Amino acid sequence: MQTTANVLIALVAALHAYFLVLEMFLWQKKPGRDLSGFDADMARATAPLAANQGLYNGFLAAGLVWGLVADDPTAFAAKVFFSSCVVIAGLYGAATANRRILLAQALPGALALAAVLLAR
Repeated sequence: MQTTANVLIALVAALHAYFLVLEMFLWQKKPGRDLSGFDADMARATAPLAANQGLYNGFLAAGLVWGLVADDPTAFAAKVFFSSCVVIAGLYGAATANRRILLAQALPGALALAAVLLAR
């Protein structure tokens, strides 16, 4: 179960690294505009907000990776804390921005968190 938990944590970390790239560097390009549904003018106007959001996603990814490379008890604590943050951010995003965030962020985070807890 530990291997499954680590694979899920790594996948969630990779997902959040992708969100960082998308929101910080590709927001005004086709991939970012396809995701947001914004035209070029709205993408330009919201780019600073998206970049800030991307930075936070990078912190989540970094914390999850830290959990993968650290030794216990730090590893367990980091995985639980950062995957919990992913779930909370996903729930908030789904409630306030777009319901798709529930499936794209909260669900993978919850699966990873559950696996980490079950592996303990």
